[in-house]
Amino acid sequence: MELDHDACYAALRARDARFDGVFFVGVRTTGIYCRPVCPARTPGRPRCDFFTTRAAAERAGYRACLRCRPELAPGHAAIDAPGRLVARALAAIDAGALQEAGVDALAASLGVSGRHLRRAMERALGVGPLEVATSRRIALAKQLIQDTSLSLAEVAFAAGFGSVRRFNAAFAERFGRPPGTLRRGAAGDARLSLRLDYRPPLAWGELLAFLGARAIPGVEAVRGDTYSRTICLNGHVLAIHARPEPGATALRVDVEGVVGGGVMALVAGLRRLFDLDASPQAIAAALADDPALGPRVRARPGLRVPGAIDPCELTVRALLGQQVSVRAATTLAGRLVDRFGAPAPGLDPAGGLHRAFPSAAALTAAGPAAIAAIGLPEGRARAIHALATNLSEGTLTIDPVAADRDEVSARLAALPGFGPWTVGYVRMRALADPDVFLPGDLALRRALGGVTPAQTRARGEALRPWRSYALMHLWTGS
Repeated sequence: MELDHDACYAALRARDARFDGVFFVGVRTTGIYCRPVCPARTPGRPRCDFFTTRAAAERAGYRACLRCRPELAPGHAAIDAPGRLVARALAAIDAGALQEAGVDALAASLGVSGRHLRRAMERALGVGPLEVATSRRIALAKQLIQDTSLSLAEVAFAAGFGSVRRFNAAFAERFGRPPGTLRRGAAGDARLSLRLDYRPPLAWGELLAFLGARAIPGVEAVRGDTYSRTICLNGHVLAIHARPEPGATALRVDVEGVVGGGVMALVAGLRRLFDLDASPQAIAAALADDPALGPRVRARPGLRVPGAIDPCELTVRALLGQQVSVRAATTLAGRLVDRFGAPAPGLDPAGGLHRAFPSAAALTAAGPAAIAAIGLPEGRARAIHALATNLSEGTLTIDPVAADRDEVSARLAALPGFGPWTVGYVRMRALADPDVFLPGDLALRRALGGVTPAQTRARGEALRPWRSYALMHLWTGS
């Protein structure tokens, strides 16, 4: 992806947050690379080199700034990435795809050869998949060293390094110093705590309201400005507690439980859940001229599309919510969790989180009759069981990273219980598609002035490629 260096320098001089994570700047006289929002004095134009990725800056010999911390910069939404293949590859690497498997295995999961994937990434980003993966691991390790009191061995394992020796060598190569020299202050709480930056603004209150209205007792909770929930990761049930980070355009996420080497996957899932890689100002500019959307966009800047940290859970919940109110769907989900969810030993009981949402394997083993016993019509129970069976047997994969959205949508539509609305809802939230519109949705049609489905569909054409955000704005407050 070619950068306009003059435009990049103008954004750097303005410290324009819209470009945070879009490019990085290397300063030739210091050998340091920074985010465009770095508070340091702006270097002269002749001293600057510009890069699309951290890995490209590091390949050129630059070291990450310790002040603006490039490892914290928000990433790209899939729609912003240079090509769908590269977008999917980057998302997979962010989720830890190269921690155990190689480039050829990653490429095969994306339907291409390893050579083709390497060439596509080199052409688009200037670096190959292994360089991106190493940069990601080093960035995560640096963040954990500076923000937590985890031991260096724990940091190495969490960041996906196979050994402490390999971690130390990679870190020294990138920073010219051992990792322990970046440790700040005395050790504090040994629990994992993550800082997740985003491009402002973020309508956190509206995001909490959406998630809170659908919170499953025992699995999710909203208290004050904090969202909490259980997550199943690598066979362990853990809990996360997310809230705004004071004085920063970031969320602080505290983690209870065993994470091990799953930190990269956890971070990727959290960023999807809260839609932290969106570009809110670009979205607002595209929607602001619509007569129904303009006032809503101005009233709720930074409204996000809530994603899903567990696509299986989101898809089951979409089936539970058919033809019932949000409150009734939440009640049914709570019963499903109480009956089939895995217990969460070791979590603080005062937090009210005590179970994980049932896995596809658990729902498959339960059978349709047991699922119906929570108060579901038999047809819907059979639909949930069929979905769970396909997921647990591997004939269906709902993966926002590696799956093809059109293929997943077609497979879902072939299952019992999946009409256009349900498929679209899953595509929007579980597959992180920014361009979903549901023309048959009654609340959407009312918000547009009582129009017909055909009129709604036609109206949505002018809102591409941000129709999911338009939908959220029209739902919010309707």
